[in-house]
Amino acid sequence: MAKTLIISGLILVLIGGILWFMDTSSLSYKNPLDFSFKKGNTHIYFPLGSSLLLSILLSLIYYWFKGK
Repeated sequence: MAKTLIISGLILVLIGGILWFMDTSSLSYKNPLDFSFKKGNTHIYFPLGSSLLLSILLSLIYYWFKGK
């Protein structure tokens, strides 16, 4: 259990570092399935594509660790 938590933490730190790097540099992530609506002072952002991508990635990681 401890090994799984350590590896999961390292993966989250790696993902956070990548996102931080992308935010500070000129690179930007635009998923075509992320919806953004803006009307007047209201801005609604719904990250559907990012949620699906993250769900698939986490499911694969879980499946990989469960098999061992």
